[in-house]
Amino acid sequence: MIITPVFIILLGVVFILVWMFSNTIDKRKWVTFLTSIVLTPIVYFYVFYPFINIFSSYHHQKYFDSEDWKAKPALRYEMSDEMIRDSLFFGKNKNEVENMLGKSEWYGWDDSIKANSPEKWNYNLGFKPGAFNMMQECIELEFKNNVVYNTHQYQLEKTFEEK
Repeated sequence: MIITPVFIILLGVVFILVWMFSNTIDKRKWVTFLTSIVLTPIVYFYVFYPFINIFSSYHHQKYFDSEDWKAKPALRYEMSDEMIRDSLFFGKNKNEVENMLGKSEWYGWDDSIKANSPEKWNYNLGFKPGAFNMMQECIELEFKNNVVYNTHQYQLEKTFEEK
């Protein structure tokens, strides 16, 4: 476990809340203090922390790795921030991109030709964790003269078909 300032602050908030709750049960300060010391880690890790994880969209971030990209398609969203922020694919040709990411999963729509264009490669990034997340993360690489000139991430709503 990594102790960070945010962790200390949140643990302090949980301690105060447990202290206030314990104070309603017993007015003796030493009993309230002992109860709060014992219950704070339990309440934090089994109530507060899971509750935060359900409703927050925090996810781990990884450096881009071509082997992980191909082996774990459902976890690609962890690498997408670096890909866009550091412009990893700008200036790379189609062969280089295909070697790193694999074959394009689908082509993007191009309004100028009114069809799917082989100059817009799209890849599925998976779903970011979250209780109510129904949005699939995707990334599109746009080529001009066989070289990547634009990269952007977008979301598609996942719909389930009835049988």
